Amino acid sequence: MREGSHAVDWGRRRSGAAGSSHTERLRERGAWEPQSPAMDEQVPALCEQLVRAVTVMLEPESRQEYRLEALKFCEEFKERSPLCVPCGLQLSNRSHSPCVRHFGLHVLEHVIKFRWNDMSREEKVCLKDSVMDLISHGMHPILEEESHIKDMMARIVVEMAKREWPQHWPDLLNELDSLTRVGEAQTELVMFILLRLAEDVVTFQNLPTQRRRDIQTTMTQKMDVLFAFMLNILQQSVQQYQHLKTDPANSVKAQGMCRVAVASLKTLAGYIDWVAITHIMADNCKLLGMLCVLLSEPELQLEAAECLLIAVSRKGKLEDRIPLLILFGDEAIEYILSVAQMADTETLEEKRYILLKRICQLICTLGTQICALTQSPDLKVNVPGNFNKYLETLLSFTRHASQFLTSSTILTWGTIFRHEVLSRHPQLLAAIPDFLRSSMVSIVRVGFPSKDNSPSCKYSRMDYESDEDFNGFFNSFRALMGGVVRAACYLDPHTGFCIAKEWLQFQLSAPLDPGPHNAQPGDALCSPTSTSFLQWEAMTFFCECVTSQLFRVVPKEELPVAEGIGLLQQVLSYETMDPLILSFVLTNLSSLMPFITCLSSYVPPVLSKLLDAISFPLSGDMKVSKSRGEMNVRRHANSSLIKVCRDYPELVQPHFEQLHARVTALLGEEQLLTQMGKCALMEALILASNQFKSYDRQQVLLEELIGPLVSGCVSEKTQRAFSGPDEFIYFVGADILMHQQEEEDRGAPSRSQLSLCTFALLGMVKRSQWPTDPEEAKAGGFVIGYSASGAPLLRNPGARLLLKVLDSLLALIRTMNNLYLPEVMGKMGDTFCKSLNMLAMDRKLLMGTSQSAIEDCDLPAKTNLSRIQFFFASLFDNCCQILGHCGPSMPHEFYSVPDLASRLLSSVFTNADNVPDYRLRLILRVLVKPLILSCPAEKYESLVCPILGPLIIYLYQRLSQKWLSINQRTVVSEEDYTEEDSECQEVLEEQLVRQLTREVVDLIGSCCIARKSNDFCASGADVGHSAGQADGDEEEMMTTEAVAPGPIELTELGQFLLANEEISTSLLVISFSPLVWKDTMACQKAASHLCWPLLKQRPQYPELRGLMEQVPDVPRDSLEQFDAKLLAPPQKVGEKKRREHFKKLIAGCIGKPLGEQFRKEVHIRNLPALFKKKTKSAPDSDSVLSSCDSSLVALFQP
Repeated sequence: MREGSHAVDWGRRRSGAAGSSHTERLRERGAWEPQSPAMDEQVPALCEQLVRAVTVMLEPESRQEYRLEALKFCEEFKERSPLCVPCGLQLSNRSHSPCVRHFGLHVLEHVIKFRWNDMSREEKVCLKDSVMDLISHGMHPILEEESHIKDMMARIVVEMAKREWPQHWPDLLNELDSLTRVGEAQTELVMFILLRLAEDVVTFQNLPTQRRRDIQTTMTQKMDVLFAFMLNILQQSVQQYQHLKTDPANSVKAQGMCRVAVASLKTLAGYIDWVAITHIMADNCKLLGMLCVLLSEPELQLEAAECLLIAVSRKGKLEDRIPLLILFGDEAIEYILSVAQMADTETLEEKRYILLKRICQLICTLGTQICALTQSPDLKVNVPGNFNKYLETLLSFTRHASQFLTSSTILTWGTIFRHEVLSRHPQLLAAIPDFLRSSMVSIVRVGFPSKDNSPSCKYSRMDYESDEDFNGFFNSFRALMGGVVRAACYLDPHTGFCIAKEWLQFQLSAPLDPGPHNAQPGDALCSPTSTSFLQWEAMTFFCECVTSQLFRVVPKEELPVAEGIGLLQQVLSYETMDPLILSFVLTNLSSLMPFITCLSSYVPPVLSKLLDAISFPLSGDMKVSKSRGEMNVRRHANSSLIKVCRDYPELVQPHFEQLHARVTALLGEEQLLTQMGKCALMEALILASNQFKSYDRQQVLLEELIGPLVSGCVSEKTQRAFSGPDEFIYFVGADILMHQQEEEDRGAPSRSQLSLCTFALLGMVKRSQWPTDPEEAKAGGFVIGYSASGAPLLRNPGARLLLKVLDSLLALIRTMNNLYLPEVMGKMGDTFCKSLNMLAMDRKLLMGTSQSAIEDCDLPAKTNLSRIQFFFASLFDNCCQILGHCGPSMPHEFYSVPDLASRLLSSVFTNADNVPDYRLRLILRVLVKPLILSCPAEKYESLVCPILGPLIIYLYQRLSQKWLSINQRTVVSEEDYTEEDSECQEVLEEQLVRQLTREVVDLIGSCCIARKSNDFCASGADVGHSAGQADGDEEEMMTTEAVAPGPIELTELGQFLLANEEISTSLLVISFSPLVWKDTMACQKAASHLCWPLLKQRPQYPELRGLMEQVPDVPRDSLEQFDAKLLAPPQKVGEKKRREHFKKLIAGCIGKPLGEQFRKEVHIRNLPALFKKKTKSAPDSDSVLSSCDSSLVALFQP
């Protein structure tokens, strides 16, 4: 390779041809010349000492003190000795062991990195020549040389190049070219050098800006030659390898050439990502063609596939990516598909499996590119003619036994199905049935690493460490697959419904297979591992996805009513006593429910089927243990019945009397249903009664259902139980926990009645409502007057019952808070204290503990402690939810209660200091937040201020103290953590503080902030792909914004709170406090939603600007630049540039990262600039004027 000369003649370096021999130069100079003869004598002896020291350091038998002494000697030698270079060169000789050679090379690297600036020019030139000669003559053959020796040699050359090339080392590329003629080992090393140079300069950018710009500019200028050089090395090595591998006598030589080819491919992979795409497409896409051909070469196919993947994954301008469509050609697709088929052999090898993954990624990335290119109307790129062949290739990976490969294709299918152009293409529409049928196989929950019930198990053993890992992956995968199935059915809903109908009919007719390990004499019930269970589970999920799109997309007059009703009839006729299968039957019944709108005569059998399932017989004693499947059937039936009454009340109303009679009969059987089951039946009746649209009739029903329960709750006995903690503990039988032995649970009836009452009240306030039509509401007797603004005042049929029991609810909450009084907990003992702890399932959810991959069929037997703990948790939750729903469901009656604020404060926030964080978080989320948000404006002064003002101050004080404790805990020595249980408890407490902090930020934001485009509480943007979404045509994709989109405005409540002097200060303090509390989510939400309206006004107010200037080491010019470019940018600023500007602003404030604080700094000096900007000289005014025909001065003369 020839290189333009930008050299500076700075030494006594011998002039001559660019490719002159390193050996001649070294012979002339006498290799590395020591400073004196005495030093020359010291080198051999010092090398012997270094060899012994390295040996001591690396031998396992060495004693620790000897090893430390040897290490100290070596480190001092590197830092202080003037003989580092001659010793390093001598130790790097191939006569030494690899460890000693590596140390010698490491010494040379240390000299270059930390002493280069102190060396003379002659010493630098001599060291460069010595290193190049070492590469030429000091290496073993390619198959014998250690990889770490090659890596170290490449690092040394690159470190010198970073300091000298191109200004002081113009012949570098020519010298590398000369090295490739020495042998295979040198050629491979040259490839490593070029790769490392590209990584350091372009990828990692770990050198000063000017040096990086000089080197990258030179590489870009010479890329034609450089790229041709690398391609030539690849082509020659591949040709020689293919020629030699057929001759057994040349197998060693062939392996060496294979190594060179692999190194060439890896080097190309380091360049393909950033070089101009013209180099990749040069010579009629020669590189891509070579890579496709190499896919069929077993020893090179993985590296070739990775190169292709990098090339296809390129971003940048869309028009630059159009040449990539050559890979959609028949020949290229055939190469890719044939390689995938060859790699997918019966014998599973890790390398072949990795190749399959790369090919799958390649195919998916090609799909992303075609989506991006065909999306743009400016490019006018047509869909490839063999698009169907590409879809077949993609489908082959979707059908693969590996769940990982299948999941890798899902996002590509989703992007194509949602694409504005491709989704209408006939070839894609023709592929939908095949995709849907392949998805039917992949969503079956098989492939656990510990099992052998599927071909995917062997692949899962390579991808996942445990069944829990696979189960977590499979859950997310199936959710993604469901979204893509819905997208496919959006395009062709009828085909999807036909396939779902076939699968459902097959399962309805197939006999149940409980599996060989589950069938016991006289017992043929399925378990979660049974074949029938797995098939029913997958089929049900598929049918739900399909039918939801059918009713969403297809107009009602075009629905396949006959087929749907027939399928509904078959589901209703199916009878089974297997609870697991019956639960799936109910799910399918729910998904087919919209068909009853076409034929209302099926409403009675649907209701009958659901009511039969609600009373599904339990196999054991309800008080001792229950089957999980049996309980799930009942819950499922309850929720389905509620759904029918909620979504189709007009269809249920004609059959209300029959439903009412059946529900009343079920409620009369005391031992048949659980309390939650009874409340679900009441909810269903309340929902159905809303269709009466009559206040009196709805109130009569509520009195019938809820009245007796309310009467029991306000009875003298119950009121006495709510008067204090001791009375309440005795009333519910919690005092039994004071005894060590299990005793008869005398408090069970009281707990049962209290739970039923609160569950029923909650169902009433959630479900009872007035008609949405104002005229119907007025006719039904719901309107009792009008507000000052003219809006009707509506009354809720359940308000009278709720107000009757309100004082009891407040007393109950007060008493439950007082259970946490230290004197009560100390008196009752540790077992009672455990009953007030967080439920185990909530704790696992909070801690992110992985759930079991397969649930047990039977629920564990309950103890007195578990029963009372669940009772306390559900009772408190119900009470808070009842009060929280009162505001939205019965605003007029509830907010008109006298002294409501003081009554709530004296109840809900009693003993708040001792109430644990998880309960305080519940209070904020389900009680305070809806109470405040639903409050009418005229009640702000009397209700919101007395509650929210003290609450904000209290929350700030509590969270500040909590975070102070957490911060102090992080600096405590590890000696204090002696017990694993205490450490787990501290982690749990910290997570609860984080959740409470986020809840507070969410509460403040919901009260004060309003957005026009999205709600404050939205957790994030829609993750789905819109029809028009494709890969962007800019340099980078914007995934997140520093400030959430949409204009921020204060709500009416927010304006009122900020206008209140007593509340505004505490509101402002708690809004900014999350910035210093160590929770990322709370900090981000507070910064973007609560603090941003104030922060963006900083440049306008000197006080705020002065506050920012008080931050240490924040330069004024950086602050002004930050304000100009980010607060009011003339154009949209990318996220990457945003972060760079902010990083520069706070660089002096935050200092160095901890990992870099004790690292020895490397200083690379800038060299003379390659290109100097030419300053334009100002034109001579006289010459300009004289060149004019008539002088300009004359124009102004009279």
